[in-house]
Amino acid sequence: MNLLEVINENAVAVNVKAQNKEEVFECVCDLLLKDGSITSKEEFKQDLYIRESQGKTGIGDGIAIPHGKSLAVRRNCISVLKLEQPIQWETLDGLPAQVFIIFAINQKDKDDYFLRLMASVAKKLAQEGTCGKLMGSSTKEDILEAFC
Repeated sequence: MNLLEVINENAVAVNVKAQNKEEVFECVCDLLLKDGSITSKEEFKQDLYIRESQGKTGIGDGIAIPHGKSLAVRRNCISVLKLEQPIQWETLDGLPAQVFIIFAINQKDKDDYFLRLMASVAKKLAQEGTCGKLMGSSTKEDILEAFC
């Protein structure tokens, strides 16, 4: 799966000034609503929180992968945010997160699509240098290049 076909360039941002989960979710919802990828900011945000309540989405090394399966998603996509500063997040390694790879998936889509997408992202993150590129990114282009 070509991740660059799924990453929504209009929902990639660096130097985001978010200080907590609410502000991260607010930012991604604003970007996805403005772009037309979601139909309801509140509904998608609620679905992100529902998933967060089920377990940690921080995978470690400063990276988290929150995801929402929602009827509010018009177009399946991935948003990537790199915060100005790391923030506290529920992570596997107990360390703060700074890069957020956020999945927006329509609830009606088959689970195998979501699982294939998640597997593609996990495979990319496991490649040597990818996490470092994401953590060191200072532009939208840097982020996109990390997924090439």
